[in-house]
Amino acid sequence: MGVAAEGARLVGAAVGTAVLGAVTALAELVFLVLTLPFLGNPNVGAAARRLARFEARRLRLDPASLDALAAAGPGGRVVRYLAARVPLGVLGGTVFALLVVGATMGAQLATAWVRGEPFDGMWPSPPLVAYLAVGGFVLLFLDLSGLVGVRAVERRLARHLLGPDPTAALQRRIAELAESRAGIVAAVDSERRRIERDLHDGLQQRLVALSMLIGRSRRGRPELLEQAHHEAQQALAELREVAWRVYPSGLDSLGLDDALAGVAERSSVPVTVLCRLRDRPPRAVETAAYFVVCEAVTNAAKHARAALITVEVHQLQGQDGGEDAAVLVRVRDDGGGGAQPAGGGLSGLARRVAALDGRFEVSSPAGGPTTITAVLPCG
Repeated sequence: MGVAAEGARLVGAAVGTAVLGAVTALAELVFLVLTLPFLGNPNVGAAARRLARFEARRLRLDPASLDALAAAGPGGRVVRYLAARVPLGVLGGTVFALLVVGATMGAQLATAWVRGEPFDGMWPSPPLVAYLAVGGFVLLFLDLSGLVGVRAVERRLARHLLGPDPTAALQRRIAELAESRAGIVAAVDSERRRIERDLHDGLQQRLVALSMLIGRSRRGRPELLEQAHHEAQQALAELREVAWRVYPSGLDSLGLDDALAGVAERSSVPVTVLCRLRDRPPRAVETAAYFVVCEAVTNAAKHARAALITVEVHQLQGQDGGEDAAVLVRVRDDGGGGAQPAGGGLSGLARRVAALDGRFEVSSPAGGPTTITAVLPCG
């Protein structure tokens, strides 16, 4: 049933695309003929780009991903695309016209025979009915296949002539990787400084106090041993916290679900964790997901005055059955909002997610709520 519905949707889209494409092809042919002497005019280029954007929407392509729509000049790839698609549009309209003619003739033949009248001097007989039925089915199949094929060729042509230039795309990718690498180095340095501050301002000071207490107890103050024992316990707790923030050891052995449960237990604000993962993601993705949740929960508890934090983690299935699958991480709190994506913690998370070619978004309007979303590819 699903296959039939998908086939009907594809045929319907192909028919609609072909009909509209035939009309726009004729309009674009007139446009090209009339504007041929004025191709250097900026207004002609702008009009050509508007036509190309309309074609991209007709073919259900994303105009934002077709950089030639905004970058190409009036005599460039956009005009070449409009000229190249004119015969395709006419071909699609012709195939649709043949489909209409065939359907009309089939309806007239069936009507005449139902009324007991001959059609074009032919009376129904079993061999003739079988011949016409088989022939009509084959012609219908060819017409529909032609419409689908024209639509596929048009989409391919649009991507080829309007899509990003391969060299420019490669240069952008190199620039993105260079920026991502610089961001990772900055994030590592920032994390090292944070660990140093945690050790110096917290654990080191507590150990100094513990040493002083032990020294005083050795000089005849045995009642201070209980206080020294308490300081030692606090130092151990802080050391575990620092080590856990560097890298949670339980993440490797227990998995992301249990590690996030630990984050919820240590939070001073109630945290609800919904972790639905069919398969265990790669270690790098798992680690990034953990730190996104950990930093977001910490920020909400410290700065947002939140009463409840909700963490959602689940897998997104790729279109090809899993090869492009990703892990979605969403952390939402009911605090006052106003989180700044450029802040130290969130910008570090953005760099960590970008290093995996993921997407990182922060929505935090004044008054709340704050929603942090990360999509981490598993490929």
